[in-house]
Amino acid sequence: MPSLAEMAVEVLTTADGRAKTALGREHARAWFAARAADAPLAVGHATPPLRPARPDKPDLLDPRDVPRRRPGTEAGRIALLHAVAHIELNAVDLHWDIIARFTDTPMPLGFYDDWVKAADEEAKHFNLMCDCLEAMGSHYGALPAHAGMWRAAEDTVGDLLGRLAVVPMVLEARGLDVTPGMIEVFRKAGDTRAITALEKIYAEEVGHVAYGSKWFNWLCGRDGLDPKEVFHDLVRQYFHGALKPPFNEEKRAEAGLPPDFYWPLVAEAGATE
Repeated sequence: MPSLAEMAVEVLTTADGRAKTALGREHARAWFAARAADAPLAVGHATPPLRPARPDKPDLLDPRDVPRRRPGTEAGRIALLHAVAHIELNAVDLHWDIIARFTDTPMPLGFYDDWVKAADEEAKHFNLMCDCLEAMGSHYGALPAHAGMWRAAEDTVGDLLGRLAVVPMVLEARGLDVTPGMIEVFRKAGDTRAITALEKIYAEEVGHVAYGSKWFNWLCGRDGLDPKEVFHDLVRQYFHGALKPPFNEEKRAEAGLPPDFYWPLVAEAGATE
């Protein structure tokens, strides 16, 4: 039986989105079946690629070059779902990458439980978005997409705390801020399939931010570090952009992310503009 790290690399080196997510879900089932039998698979070691395999489409563009479409139109709603599908496919790879890349850092099995579960849920989210696109006569890859999604992974390739700070605690937390507005777009259009899918994603993404916060605080506690100060330092170092309100403070707090973690960074960004 391959190790968990080897399974992660299998997912990362599979290009097609549907095939990648099917393989990831199969590996997640194997991991949790072994855990339930009190015979956990070895975490092991493997060498993940710097960049995951991806399908030939969509074309990846600089964020400034991605066409903007009005969400009030059907084309705009398709573009919105396509963007979410792209985010979810990147999230699948980000979670399998954190599993494979940092095995030299001793972590409890619960760490791997959380990220395997998160990766499995992101696979489900990608497929939900693909189903919605196909129901509207489109598909993932039909439109260009954001080329910068993997930058956070490359920047934090040797820094587990940095990865936790920037990916779940900044990028995924941003999803908690914007998803309610997306749901409202599809509610106005009467698209119940998209509403159901986005509500599922919204509910489960709180847990992914919470996993980031939990293990970030756990590592800081183990090493005698102040989590808030470390978070501020790492976001300044690795996050390219500004943290922008409005924030979903209720859901962020539910995920273990208090306001004094992110509001000071907004103030700093405003002072330098």
